[in-house]
Amino acid sequence: QVQLVESGGGLVQPGGSLRLSCAASGSIWNIYVMGWYRQASGKQREMVATITSAITGSDRTNYADSVKGRFTISRDSAKNTVYLQMNSLKPEDTAVYYCMFPGYWGQGTQVTVSS
Repeated sequence: QVQLVESGGGLVQPGGSLRLSCAASGSIWNIYVMGWYRQASGKQREMVATITSAITGSDRTNYADSVKGRFTISRDSAKNTVYLQMNSLKPEDTAVYYCMFPGYWGQGTQVTVSS
């Protein structure tokens, strides 16, 4: 059975940084896309960033407009781990962040940006 375990959330001041990580506890074969989603209180879950495997060369990434230039998604395929580096955090980034592997969701980790 596969389970995703997230870590790295917490409380940070505006302009600060956090690094989220998410690792699959079991083996997963042929992962095509991994990503991060978030859900703020009273709102629907939204895509933050995704990373897809390229046939050759570097992985491809996609970001929500609201986080472009501030967040960076990366992966370590050998460890079945995906990361989200979040810089220049804003209060509107406050949400529960969920990692996603095909067919699976993490338990969520709270990110709170407040002064």
